[in-house]
Amino acid sequence: MLKIDHLQKQYGSFRLDCSLEVRPGCITGLVGQNGAGKSTTFKAVLGLISRDGGEITILGKPEREFTARDREALGVVLADSGFCGYLAVRDVIPILRSLYKKFDQEFFEEQARKFQLPMDKKIKEFSTGMKAKLKVLAAVSHNARLLILDEPTAGLDVMARDELLELLKDYMDSDEERAILISSHISSDLESICDDLYMIHEGRILLHEETDVLLDSYGLLKVSPEQYRRLDQQFLLRVKRESYGYSCLTDQKQFYLENYPEIVVEKGSIDEVITMMVKGAEV
Repeated sequence: MLKIDHLQKQYGSFRLDCSLEVRPGCITGLVGQNGAGKSTTFKAVLGLISRDGGEITILGKPEREFTARDREALGVVLADSGFCGYLAVRDVIPILRSLYKKFDQEFFEEQARKFQLPMDKKIKEFSTGMKAKLKVLAAVSHNARLLILDEPTAGLDVMARDELLELLKDYMDSDEERAILISSHISSDLESICDDLYMIHEGRILLHEETDVLLDSYGLLKVSPEQYRRLDQQFLLRVKRESYGYSCLTDQKQFYLENYPEIVVEKGSIDEVITMMVKGAEV
């Protein structure tokens, strides 16, 4: 559905070098801190900025050959864009109908009612959550094959995030050939819906892993200096010095549970894995 091979872009001291792949039927997450390169990657994929190197293939075609008609198969939400605030939801409908031959007005209106988006109220009067719901709704209402969503849940409360994530799950359930690339710095959102995750930091992909594997097999070892010296380090990915000794990231949690019952082994959340990959030292 989407393949990025060493996408490169430089802004001053920031340099992006990103490779990732989104497979059919999968929700792929790109997670990282603000400024890590998520939005730059998305804009380069969409041809909104030039790239300094690398190749991008979308739905089987090189990005440079992607036509306006081809782009109808994409549903896009960008963090720093949206509809004109002086429009009402009712005004958005003819715009979407003219842009997308497969725009489903009945579905759009039904979901707008479900999300409590008033049809005649100006968008500038909407809350942050309402604006986010409208952007995602527009992206999923024209039978897109691939969604590219940059921080779609940013600034939303828990209830609003849950509603948007449920909409994305429904979108995927209705067609197994669809796919989503979604970025967020709210890792709990991605844990619940993504099949695999890429972690990006300072323009580089630090880790790619299936979400289930990451949550089940990765762990944090909390050990004293003496325990660390006796530890088999072949399965350690990162180590960080702590006041009590060392915190160690592993992708073989079960090995240490079985062979070192005396040490503390904690389940690693996505946030903790990111922190260790960024701040921990390589073993």
